[in-house]
Amino acid sequence: MANIKSAKKRIRVIDKKTARNKRVRNHLKAILKAFDAAIAAGDLDAAKTQLALAEKKLMQAAAKGTIHKNAASRKVSRLTKRFNQAKA
Repeated sequence: MANIKSAKKRIRVIDKKTARNKRVRNHLKAILKAFDAAIAAGDLDAAKTQLALAEKKLMQAAAKGTIHKNAASRKVSRLTKRFNQAKA
């Protein structure tokens, strides 16, 4: 356990950031699962809506530093590719 006041504060700050990052990642997982379910069901309208939402949330997470920007771009690219294949 930290004894120095600034170290105690850093622990509190890190706990808050960790909680926020965990919330964002769990939210992303739910959105990606919804997209997968829409693709599996063949519901292209719902899949298109979920794809737009997923892209928005992935880029927001990347902007906040929760995930790397290249990882977000890669995921968006793969989701778009899957959507286009399902559409064809």
